[in-house]
Amino acid sequence: MSATQPGDAQPERPAQPAQPKVTEREARQVAEAAREQNWQRPSFAKELFLGRFRLDLIHPHPVPADEDVQRGEAFLARLREFCETSLAEGLAARIEREARIPDETVRGLKELGALGMKIDPKYGGLGLTQVYYNKALALVGSVSPAIGALLSAHQSIGVPQPLKMFGTQEQKDAYLPRCATSAISAFLLTEPDVGSDPARLATTAVPDGEDAYVLDGVKLWTTNGVVADLLVVMARVPRSENHRGGITAFVVEADSPGITVEHRNAFMGLRGLENGVTRFHRVRVPAAQRIGAEGAGLKIALTTLNTGRLSLPAMCVGAGKWCLKIAREWSGVREQWGRPVALHEAVGSKISFIAATTFALEAVVDLASQMADEDRNDIRIEAALAKLYGSEMACLMADELVQIRGGRGFETAESLAARGERAVPAEQMLRDLRINRIFEGSTEIMHLLIAREAVDAHLSVAGDLIDPEKAMGDKAKAGARAAGFYARWLPQLAAGAGQVPGTYRAFRPSGHPDLATHLRYVERGSRKLARSTFYAMSRWQGRMETKQGFLGRIVDIGAELFAMSAACVRAEHLRASGEHGREAYQLADAFCRQSRLRVEELFGRLWDNTDDLDRKVVAGVLSGTYTWLEEGILDPSGDGPWIADATPGPSTHENVHRPLR
Repeated sequence: MSATQPGDAQPERPAQPAQPKVTEREARQVAEAAREQNWQRPSFAKELFLGRFRLDLIHPHPVPADEDVQRGEAFLARLREFCETSLAEGLAARIEREARIPDETVRGLKELGALGMKIDPKYGGLGLTQVYYNKALALVGSVSPAIGALLSAHQSIGVPQPLKMFGTQEQKDAYLPRCATSAISAFLLTEPDVGSDPARLATTAVPDGEDAYVLDGVKLWTTNGVVADLLVVMARVPRSENHRGGITAFVVEADSPGITVEHRNAFMGLRGLENGVTRFHRVRVPAAQRIGAEGAGLKIALTTLNTGRLSLPAMCVGAGKWCLKIAREWSGVREQWGRPVALHEAVGSKISFIAATTFALEAVVDLASQMADEDRNDIRIEAALAKLYGSEMACLMADELVQIRGGRGFETAESLAARGERAVPAEQMLRDLRINRIFEGSTEIMHLLIAREAVDAHLSVAGDLIDPEKAMGDKAKAGARAAGFYARWLPQLAAGAGQVPGTYRAFRPSGHPDLATHLRYVERGSRKLARSTFYAMSRWQGRMETKQGFLGRIVDIGAELFAMSAACVRAEHLRASGEHGREAYQLADAFCRQSRLRVEELFGRLWDNTDDLDRKVVAGVLSGTYTWLEEGILDPSGDGPWIADATPGPSTHENVHRPLR
């Protein structure tokens, strides 16, 4: 039934109002205001981009407390048993076939306490660390990425995390026990015409007296929204007397009058994902359900994501492990020209890439997660790098697995089973992983976000110099600050420990590969990266923010250097603990050698690229210069609207919301 309230008329909707007109500068100001402005704690990745290789911040590798390990391992054992039973009953194939997670599976997860993995035990949760939460997501994600997405969206960006960080005690008491045991939550920010530019957010929350707000608007791609009991909704409060206004966060009951889930979206992968379109029409929300102050919504969202982003690369680690297992088993039995295909170099290089990259990606996620648990470092850049690097590399690993499997990699698991072969869902893995390059910040947005944080030190001292709206007096003060900063900083980039052959001796144990060589490369690469960034800022100044190709390569170099550092530190940690030391050193060595080739290519492309020519081609495409190139085809997509109507008003659709009980 529709969520239209009784008594509402059903007039024809007026023409869709224009989205809020926002200039590029205004959009940047909104994003900048939502950033964490200060760095209260050290950051390994921030220092890396500044040319300072602070190995002491990550080595020795941090380790979890014994009680955290015991609690985490006990839960993983129960979860593994549940997952093994589910797999034996054909759960993975059923989710792919029916495009839905069975209700009984969700009930089983609730009984295990999986909804409350990150929630404090005093609210009925399990109180797992970030490290073990990620291990649990990797495990369930190997059964079905849709289950991993459900649990992650609920706990990483749904109601529990923002309430843990910003909620009042009353809100925690009211909602966290429900989230830990029964209530599934969702996060609603994106709109049909608003993605990574929240300055244009159109959903409104109009104050209704002193004790409530009224929500109107449409939200798109609401992961868990189809089955959620509780929603975190971002809406714009109009500025008025006694209301500062701005984008604001609310906890909203999903069955509130006026809420309609109008459509359950279907995707190329993650077929079990409960993702939809949700309309709000005159939805009354008590002021007590507002999270934080008015105008603090984006800051809450971004701060939540600082650790919430780690859930996606955690599941990418699980995907890499599965790709390695299948590649090993298949390439050992499949023969070509009298030899297992693994022994042919063309295939073997792909297997080596999968193994080495899985090792490094797990090192990145574990290191960032343990640092998050210890709460002694600022990991906003590390978490973003983990998400960026994990989502990109996992897709490459899955693609290589499909290639290793050949025609069987392109064939569905159902088809393979029907003709008597092992039901390996390689093509499904590739489809399921593809969304991670878009989820929670696309690769392109992550490049810009990380680049902004990476140049924060420069903008802090010299930003006014390149701001066209600053007065000459402000520019003079900025010039003085910049002169002092660069007089101290630039000489540090000339030489460092990476040029001293005897440094990092701990990473040269007898009988193991020499990882010290790679750490020296990281140190030199860090200083070169910082010099390149400084040169670019000097060259382009205020136009630097438009050089997105350059900034993307800067970030990708930083991601590789971070991954190399994490891989070496993890290998040494495993060697020191007596666990797979020789093998870990070999994998770290292989990864670092592969990574160094990518870094050298990226450094070369900083200055030798087609960016300027690409911009000219794009201008020609948009102006219609090349429409002749499109001749000779037919377009099956038709002539419907590019963006669906999101005019506020009552819903005319059936409500497809189906809470899981």
